[in-house]
Amino acid sequence: MQEKLLELQKNALAEIAEADSIEKAESLRVKYLGKKGELTIILKGMGKLSAEERPVVGKVGNEVRTAIEEGINNAKTELKKAEQAKKLAEEVIDVTMPSKEFKVGKKHPITKIIDEVTDIFIGMGFSIAEGPEVETVRNNFDALNAPKDHPSRDMSDTFYINDDLLLRTQTSPVQIRTMEKEDLPIKIIAPGRCFRSDSPDATHSPMFHQIELLVVGKDITMTEFKGTLNTFVQKLFGSETNTKFRPHNFPFTEPSAEIDVTCFKCGGKGCPVCKGEGWIEILGAGMVHPNVLRNCGIDPEVYSGFAAGMGVERLAMLKYGIDDIRLLFENDVRFLDQF
Repeated sequence: MQEKLLELQKNALAEIAEADSIEKAESLRVKYLGKKGELTIILKGMGKLSAEERPVVGKVGNEVRTAIEEGINNAKTELKKAEQAKKLAEEVIDVTMPSKEFKVGKKHPITKIIDEVTDIFIGMGFSIAEGPEVETVRNNFDALNAPKDHPSRDMSDTFYINDDLLLRTQTSPVQIRTMEKEDLPIKIIAPGRCFRSDSPDATHSPMFHQIELLVVGKDITMTEFKGTLNTFVQKLFGSETNTKFRPHNFPFTEPSAEIDVTCFKCGGKGCPVCKGEGWIEILGAGMVHPNVLRNCGIDPEVYSGFAAGMGVERLAMLKYGIDDIRLLFENDVRFLDQF
């Protein structure tokens, strides 16, 4: 048995010397020293030896095990050094080469306007409300006092999913949901995406963004309405900006108004931005129609309020001098880098 052990050691060390990878060296460890390895198999035969032979063979077996373990460990160490040297030779870093330029992203003009408008209204005590982009006809039209024959309800203007569901044409349904679920008084803004069946051109897009605001409470009058919008306009466009309220007609407000501001490019003198008029229309607004309050379970004899809605893309185009709304959605970095 001693001869077998010494022969095993000789063969093992020879194979270890030829191992060309750490994986190969590890496989040899399993082959010779594992639970089913060759050394283990030989040593299992010690039970057949005499009492005098067992200590001698056991000593030789331990020496063989130690020699093989040392051989494998030394081989692994040398192989690791060789691999490291190879990597260092192949992965040379030239520290004199210029580094790569990492560009930091910027906010999109639409996001910048939403954040700016939101910050202004939060500063005036408003909270943010959100709602689904797929809405019911009831929330999008009926509850907002839009008559059945209103042009906006036609399929040529609105994306219908079925007779009862559609892609919201405005963020006004958020007002309905808030008035029905929240306690009074209410003071919210509702930013979000809207959808209308418009063919894309320089001023129209089938997908766009709106920010609407709603205030409902006791003794809310045109004074609070005009004061709030005046404050917003001056914070957004500058303290010297004036406002003009032009009578208009919206089904969900009464009285209603279009809000114009003095051109922030020319100060009201007249320029290409304002088409020589000195005024720029920025949003529609008005006192909440009594029918809308009733539709939400609010008594118009006790409560009143005002609402306004503005197109984010329009504000961005006006503020940054953009002449084509499509530029805001094409994701051309050359264009977006300007902002």
